[in-house]
Amino acid sequence: MNQFNVSVVVPVFNEAEQVTSLVYRLTLLKEYVKDIIVVDGGSDDGCDVTLAKQFTVIKSQKGRANQMNAGAQHAKGTWLIFLHADTQFNSSQLRAMVDQASLHQWGRFNVQLDAKGLGFRIIEWFINQRSRLTGVATGDQCIFVRKRFFDSLNGFKSIPLMEDVDFSKRAKKLAPPKCLKESVITSARRWQKNGLLKTVILMWQLRYAFWRGVSPETLADRYR
Repeated sequence: MNQFNVSVVVPVFNEAEQVTSLVYRLTLLKEYVKDIIVVDGGSDDGCDVTLAKQFTVIKSQKGRANQMNAGAQHAKGTWLIFLHADTQFNSSQLRAMVDQASLHQWGRFNVQLDAKGLGFRIIEWFINQRSRLTGVATGDQCIFVRKRFFDSLNGFKSIPLMEDVDFSKRAKKLAPPKCLKESVITSARRWQKNGLLKTVILMWQLRYAFWRGVSPETLADRYR
């Protein structure tokens, strides 16, 4: 497989528990992309030092929106992929993106949760179907976008929550997303820790409140 003109941006903050796995996964991806930019939001657990031994690590103000914007500024590729530290992404998925998104400006993957059980399969199905119907993607779905298009939208808004939803809503007004059927695997720890039903209800409440105009700062407090 040849190298693709793609930059991968990974926001991190205190990822020591999974830094070994993250380094391994990114190392396997490294030879296929233009560059991998890890953006640290002020970690104090040493994960930034470990990552810096293998990749370009830059510092930015804490917050995924701020970190992803900072990474995009340093990117050399014509495409940007925004990858969460707990989401697994590999070369075959990269190939699918390059092959299928050539006529599009942005898009996302389906998502699969890394836990067994019917409840998690139902949650995945609803996340992917909702996204396909609304044209709104979440960060767990590994958003990809042409750098020129991303810059024209001034990137992500500097808000503490819902930056992915806000970006999707602005982007889809100009170009529909490419919704890939290939799945990226992401952590189910949020649902496992707080309970399936409770987490689903909370996320829908937050989305509804955001749609009603409640500030992202207030929603971030509720989320925490």
